Amino acid sequence: MDKNTLFTSFGKWLAPICTKTFTNQIAETGQDKYVKKLTTPAYLKLFLHAQLQGRDGLRDIADDVLCKEFQQELGLESISAAQLCRKHNQVDPDLLQLVFERLVKQILAQRNPAAFRNDMKIIDSTTISLCLQKYKWAVFRQSKAGIKIHMRLSFVGEQDVLPEKATITPAKKNDRTQMDSLIDETGVTYVFDRGYVDYDAFNRYCKDNIRFVTRLKNNAVIEPLESFEIPPDSKVVVDERVRIGSPQKRVKHDLRMIQTDDSEGNLLVLITNRFDLTSEEISEMYRSRWAIETFFKWMKQHLQIKWFYGTSERAVHNQVWIALIAFCLLALIKLNIKAGHSLLQLSRWLKTLLWRPYSEWIERIKRQPSRTSAGRRRKETS
Repeated sequence: MDKNTLFTSFGKWLAPICTKTFTNQIAETGQDKYVKKLTTPAYLKLFLHAQLQGRDGLRDIADDVLCKEFQQELGLESISAAQLCRKHNQVDPDLLQLVFERLVKQILAQRNPAAFRNDMKIIDSTTISLCLQKYKWAVFRQSKAGIKIHMRLSFVGEQDVLPEKATITPAKKNDRTQMDSLIDETGVTYVFDRGYVDYDAFNRYCKDNIRFVTRLKNNAVIEPLESFEIPPDSKVVVDERVRIGSPQKRVKHDLRMIQTDDSEGNLLVLITNRFDLTSEEISEMYRSRWAIETFFKWMKQHLQIKWFYGTSERAVHNQVWIALIAFCLLALIKLNIKAGHSLLQLSRWLKTLLWRPYSEWIERIKRQPSRTSAGRRRKETS
């Protein structure tokens, strides 16, 4: 028997997190001390299954345990919504964050360096709106609540991206407060929007050889120092060495300013500490920011983060980390078997073949189309 048939598709999908390392971390934190029924591994399996199936609430998740195959996977015969609620509020989000970060390391270790841009990472955040009456700890505005997911994205393929690092804060938190958490490596170029403009941080980056490309604010004070030659037929209209800021507050190091057009013809004023690239390469780097906007859109459409199973801060954070874990598990499968299909298609087949042998899911992913269609053609008449 092929070794893949020893696992269900669901069980094999979860295999990267059901490890001795995870068990040891639970033991070290005392997370399951005195727990007899709903252990943290069982909790994680339940909520990852809920992510995959798009369950609406805790009662729906509890009803999933009626499935005999799921009972065998969990080691449970039944669970109540109240038990799920308590566990969801008890699990430490830091533990789930460690699971996410460990999956990221596995993906980064297996990617092909020749197949993607490994010298650029994108920083941005997205806001999830919440009801102020239910989520008073996440006050955003006078009549609104929300959280922000701050994220660092890297490329793992021509079009595929990976949420490499993330932090979760109330939506009121300024993006700049998370720069130190997300921007901490040399040898890569960080691309971010003008919400992250911070002159003190720019001084540190120039000193520590951390490279960046960002968009300059409209009211920035700019002192031109030197003009660079612009290639003919380029979209770039200005390429200069500049000093930015007023005498009271300025960046001590010289920077490079590039003015170019975006895809819609609007003027972009970019600032960077990279003088070794062409102006077109710098412009293209910033245009690559579309990848994180596309990812955030995909995440809100296909991961369960627009409504939550609990109202506490811990429950909300746990659900976000579980959503990111689910994404990484799919990305890891796609990378391992070099699948050309989208993550959404992989998840659809997984839902259909959930309790079938893992080999059937892999076989479906690898199956080539039996025929190609050129569309309906009009029959020729003589």
